[in-house]
Amino acid sequence: MPTLTFLGAAREVTGSCHLLESTETPVRFLLDCGMHQGGDATDRIKREDFQFDPASLDGVILSHAHLDHSGLLPKLANQGFEAPIYCTEATRDLLEILLWDAHGLYTKDLERDNLKRARRDEPPEPPAYTEKDVEKVITLCQTQRYRQPVKISPSSTLTFHDAGHILGSAIVELEIVEAGNARRLVFSGDLGKRNSVLMNDPAELYEADLVMMESTYGNRDHKSEENTLEEFAQILSNTWDRNGNVFIPSFAVGRTQELIFYLGQLHHQGLLDNWQVFLDSPMAIQVTRVYDRWLKILDSDDVKQLSDVHRSTLEEFLPTLNLCVTSAESMEINKITSGALVIAGSGMCTGGRIRHHFKHRIWRSENTLVFVGFQAQGTLGRILVDGHRKIRMFGDEFVVKATIETLGGFSAHAGQQGLIDWFTRFRDAEHRILVHGEEKAMSALSEKLRLEHGITCTMPALGERYTF
Repeated sequence: MPTLTFLGAAREVTGSCHLLESTETPVRFLLDCGMHQGGDATDRIKREDFQFDPASLDGVILSHAHLDHSGLLPKLANQGFEAPIYCTEATRDLLEILLWDAHGLYTKDLERDNLKRARRDEPPEPPAYTEKDVEKVITLCQTQRYRQPVKISPSSTLTFHDAGHILGSAIVELEIVEAGNARRLVFSGDLGKRNSVLMNDPAELYEADLVMMESTYGNRDHKSEENTLEEFAQILSNTWDRNGNVFIPSFAVGRTQELIFYLGQLHHQGLLDNWQVFLDSPMAIQVTRVYDRWLKILDSDDVKQLSDVHRSTLEEFLPTLNLCVTSAESMEINKITSGALVIAGSGMCTGGRIRHHFKHRIWRSENTLVFVGFQAQGTLGRILVDGHRKIRMFGDEFVVKATIETLGGFSAHAGQQGLIDWFTRFRDAEHRILVHGEEKAMSALSEKLRLEHGITCTMPALGERYTF
């Protein structure tokens, strides 16, 4: 019988990784191969040990490109993985950008840590993966279209469906046949919300023996887009009146592109005043140009309303957008005393240029930090959202005087009701599993499903095995 082993994103949000095995067939597939967020990159990657032999896998089925779902693929390749990585074409395009960027950051952190080791007369730490491993991952990608079933083993058929989360994100439908009996598993990946800008709505599926769904926002719903935009405009107005600047930590894939679109809407409504908008992330700039290539095929009502010019490039939709590629361009922003709106990575403030902007601005009360995405436990973003008034960065302590705001309505994840609506369509599913959520959110969702829909869910712990 098929067995799932939960190796990540089990009662936690990051590190999505689930091992699917069928001994009768036999097959071994990995659903996602993500890294945990937070902490030093070298320590994080070193701690991530695989509980299986990578060379024994028949393939990886990748739901989307975000690093908490894909970031350990190079390490997997380094340890002997040679099988296909099944993903959508857009995911492959984004994966190449994200993995090379992550490798660059990892290499810098490793060089810094090895310099400290040398000073202590300790041997250097070897890299967990190299450039060749990143190249290998990209060459192993086998891209599939949505709604097109494909045989990935004599007994296994894979179909991707649009998850509506980021470009290329997929709901995984996998059918495994054992002794003439078919078992269908559906894995949500990360589900987008309905009526999201730039994204199509998540596909609706109805049949499965086992449904495994994320639960990031299992305990709450998001504000409406209209209310969120009004709140965003008010935050900008208040900061403008204080002669301050606004800093938005943002994920390079998905969230940044939607922010550009929303800011474009405010600009065309005359609500952006004279803000200078800076996209201070070379990776986000690359990703935005990947999005530009796919804009014309999206069914989103917001995208359909754009002119032909604006549908060809998001940059044209926001004329006040300044692109900062070099470090020198990024540092020039520090000279602007007020009226700068800066979007920079990383989304959870675990690294990237946003921390350098915090270094110069977080201790000044006229400025505002706006969080527009989920902040995982242990990240600097979560520490700030939780209200801590002192933080440590770059070996120094900083007092937090800037105003901290959160805008949940910009999330690329479905809220509680969206998750319930998607989950309850599987009327005859025998097995229902919640993953990719902190325990508080997961428990709230599970209880609501039990009380209102009579559905009992399993919430596996890390390392737990489940047979269906």
